[in-house]
Amino acid sequence: MPLIATEAIVLHAFNYSESSRIVRLATRDAGLVSVVARGARRPKSAFGALDLFTHGVAQISVKPQRDLHNLTAFDPVKSRVSLGSSLPRFSAAAMLSELVLRFGHEESARDLFAPLAAGLDLLECELESEPTDVALRAAWQLVAVMGFSPAVDDCANCHAPIDAEAAGVFDMRAGGVLCANCAGAAAGRRTLPAPARDALRSWLSGEPHALEDGANRKAHRRLLREFLAEHLHDGGARALTAFAAWDNLADGAA
Repeated sequence: MPLIATEAIVLHAFNYSESSRIVRLATRDAGLVSVVARGARRPKSAFGALDLFTHGVAQISVKPQRDLHNLTAFDPVKSRVSLGSSLPRFSAAAMLSELVLRFGHEESARDLFAPLAAGLDLLECELESEPTDVALRAAWQLVAVMGFSPAVDDCANCHAPIDAEAAGVFDMRAGGVLCANCAGAAAGRRTLPAPARDALRSWLSGEPHALEDGANRKAHRRLLREFLAEHLHDGGARALTAFAAWDNLADGAA
């Protein structure tokens, strides 16, 4: 069986048998991988910490044509334990992990590793920034890498340029802002003021953008939620539970 060594982030883990754990890893070189860490629950386990959001180097014995592989070693590089001391930041990190787990299919998730790691680092380190703003930036970065970046400056229908200082009509089905000529026939449309377009433009390009108040944050969370529902799905009707928990927590804090 081939052995690979790759950077990895722990996205999910649960106990398996009396001494082992099954872990879902986002990896830089192999995408999403499910592994069994045999003996990980023993007091003198050879594994490093396999806590949620831990970033490390995983050694994986790959079983061809199998969905579950063997984790032979995990050397932690960054624990991110401080996320556990802030419920808003922890819930935002869980939301980002859920997006990768649900929509980052197999090897295609390799491209999501870098923006996921960057988003988790920002949540942990940018303590002066509002967690919702950081989470929205990171989530839209993941959406962009998945290939579903919404149109902000050009019409999503006819591709005509739209004045950056103007409000735009955002149509979920079309996948972005529409020009005045195309907006009339749009169903379920939403007006996106120029400042909201500025925020979305910044986040999609990986730049920070601080929102003014809780009402704006709520509107942007709703925009993200509806966009995900329209454009990203995994073939089932399962709810995004971590996303809902993050959304509800942020709503209560507004």
